[in-house]
Amino acid sequence: MSGEVINLRLARKRRERLAKVDEAARNRLLFGERKSVRDHNRLSTEKTGRDLDARQLEKPRAVPPIIDETL
Repeated sequence: MSGEVINLRLARKRRERLAKVDEAARNRLLFGERKSVRDHNRLSTEKTGRDLDARQLEKPRAVPPIIDETL
C-alpha cells in the first residue's frame, strides 16, 4: 500500500509554470493586443480614410447655418 512517489521540486516548478500561464492568459484578456498590432490597425484605418478623401469627385461644401430672424 505505498503511494506514488512525487518529486516535490518538480511538482513546485510545474505549479509555478502553470501559474505563469494562467497569469499570462489573464493579462492577454486585460490588456488586449500587442502594440504593433494596435499601431497597424490605427495606421490602416487612417490610410483608408485618406484614400477615400482623395478619391472624392467634389469636396463637400460647408453649409451655412440657417438664421431665423423671425424669432
